[in-house]
Amino acid sequence: MSAHQPVAAPLANDDPWALDRAHVLHPWTHFGSFEREGALVMDRGEGARLWDGAGREYLDAVGGMWCTNIGLGRAEMAQAIADQAMKLGYANHFVDVTNAPAARLAGAIAERAPVGLSRVHFTTGGSTAVDTAVRMAAFYHTVRGNPGKTGIVARENSYHGSTYLCQSVGKRDGDRIDEFRYQTEGIWHLASPNPYRRPEGMTEAQFCDSLVAEFAALIESVGADRIGAFIAEPIQASGGIIIPPEGYFPRMAALCRQHDILIIADEVVTAWGRLGTWFAMEDMFGVRPDMITSAKGLTSGYVPLGALIFSDEIWATMAEGGQRWFTTGFTYSGHPVACAAGLKNIEILEREGLLAQAARVGAYFQERLASLSDLPLVGDVRGRGLMACVENVADKGTKAPLPDGARESKRISDACEAMGLLVRPIGHLNVMSPPLIITEAEVDFITERLGRAIRQVTDDLTREGWRLG
Repeated sequence: MSAHQPVAAPLANDDPWALDRAHVLHPWTHFGSFEREGALVMDRGEGARLWDGAGREYLDAVGGMWCTNIGLGRAEMAQAIADQAMKLGYANHFVDVTNAPAARLAGAIAERAPVGLSRVHFTTGGSTAVDTAVRMAAFYHTVRGNPGKTGIVARENSYHGSTYLCQSVGKRDGDRIDEFRYQTEGIWHLASPNPYRRPEGMTEAQFCDSLVAEFAALIESVGADRIGAFIAEPIQASGGIIIPPEGYFPRMAALCRQHDILIIADEVVTAWGRLGTWFAMEDMFGVRPDMITSAKGLTSGYVPLGALIFSDEIWATMAEGGQRWFTTGFTYSGHPVACAAGLKNIEILEREGLLAQAARVGAYFQERLASLSDLPLVGDVRGRGLMACVENVADKGTKAPLPDGARESKRISDACEAMGLLVRPIGHLNVMSPPLIITEAEVDFITERLGRAIRQVTDDLTREGWRLG
């Protein structure tokens, strides 16, 4: 719906919609629409469903923010959180103090991570995990006698978080605004490995060749002695569910190994079951990274927690001689309540076989969504597992997008919302990442409502005079 204001008149001192509108700055606030409409107030959730303050029900095909993997309303999760809060609600995790949940969760993570990655640094979320990984890469190369080898190579259309450093490393068009400044020195961006947007007349194999050649040329021009790490999401999530061409990651990894460049797999979205595996970079793309950043599905969003997982070799290098300090961390690193939630989350994922369910239902999800490809407004439907994207275009042949003023993706999400479905509009995309507990029947609901919304918005655009090829 276009406006979120409840029907009832706001209560000056108690109404959440009015209080939010008067006092809250949301992430990625668009000031004009927020001032006009306020926010949609969510009241409760159960499984894959949400209810707003007016009692309207929604199927959450976004999974919160890529994170509600085990679903909402889990009594055993609430109990685990409450029990730990009563026993030990907080403990300092700096230098040489720990707590049992943090130690046990680190062990559980190491047991499931790729072989050789058994060290864990706890953070507050994905951004702080990425921030730490970038700094760890510089630390590692410096102690090996290469203090200039601190640069980072990322990709266009990537998202790696919202701290100053992370937004500088990531590079989505919608995140780069004139009002903010970004670090540019020592950060380089390669082309996005998006097969749908490859140059006309180029095969996917040729496209892959060009991407690898671009990386090789960058290393040659910049100098391998200045590049410390290559950071990549196995599947670019907020950038539009971009799955690279066959062979891309093994070939990029070969260049990294040849030139002593660390590989950071940003798995904040893809880890913890979303693609049917604990982690994606090795299991799905055949590359064992040096570091993995994770968050989101680690606690299924019940409490904030992130984890940087890194190799034993990095640890040994940093720790050699025993005289160095690793001077980064956070007040809430290793928070006992958050780590207790992480342990319970892993227990539920395993006990209920949710990784296997995500793989099975994810395949059905991709199959059903592919049926939307024939709609006039739809240029591409892509995804893997429980990650999916519908890209809207003005012309299927040229793949030209509509002008930004058409706002077709936001209008589609609004139409879905009015029909009890939540999808996420990003530019000319509508993306989805439902909880791992999603059923085939709910996938059918998503497909039917999303298709209906796309047809409705297509009709509206046509009546308004927008040209659709």
